[in-house]
Amino acid sequence: MHTREAVVWDLPVRLCHWAFVVLCGFSWWSAEEGGLTLRYHMWSGYALLTLVLFRLLWGWVGSEPARFRDFVHGPRRVLGSVRELLGPRPLAIAGHNPLGGWMVVLLLLTLLLQGATGLFANDDLFNEGPLYRHVGKDLSDWFTGVHHLNFKVLLGLVAVHVLAIAWHRFRKGEQLVTSMLHGRKQVPGDAPRLAGTGRALACLALSAGLVSLVVNL
Repeated sequence: MHTREAVVWDLPVRLCHWAFVVLCGFSWWSAEEGGLTLRYHMWSGYALLTLVLFRLLWGWVGSEPARFRDFVHGPRRVLGSVRELLGPRPLAIAGHNPLGGWMVVLLLLTLLLQGATGLFANDDLFNEGPLYRHVGKDLSDWFTGVHHLNFKVLLGLVAVHVLAIAWHRFRKGEQLVTSMLHGRKQVPGDAPRLAGTGRALACLALSAGLVSLVVNL
């Protein structure tokens, strides 16, 4: 099948992706440090929540390859793509493949849960999430436990994601990391339509506003 190189991952998706990487790493480090550093951990959590909400919005109104309807498919389509994924040839798909699409959904939901539970969590010392006062110590401890457990789930998903990237690189010859840097990829047919920067800024502002509203309840 004839393919052409085109921009698939728009700038908002790429910036969001790498910001997730940086913020998740910083959040892990600041949680491990503990103490007063947890203040920065909370700010990192607010930023992550904002980006998750942005990516969810962008999944509805963003560029074609970023929309959920473009890459979220039913079980039959997902299972049907497994044989192609195991083979050496790249899939003739502009955006996420059917299996990778569900990984995106799982990662976003896990990050959303991580950020949401952190709003109610506490460290039994000096730091409490901004919504701690609405639930009390016992329920806050439960949220804290979910927050810690969910982080382990997140680490597992990240490990699978990294292994999938390595598979595409060495088995199928696809440079997914560099594609997420410059946005270009070999696509079948016409280049996908990309949404404008103004729409992305509006989604980001809405997401930041919602997080600010919740944090200050």
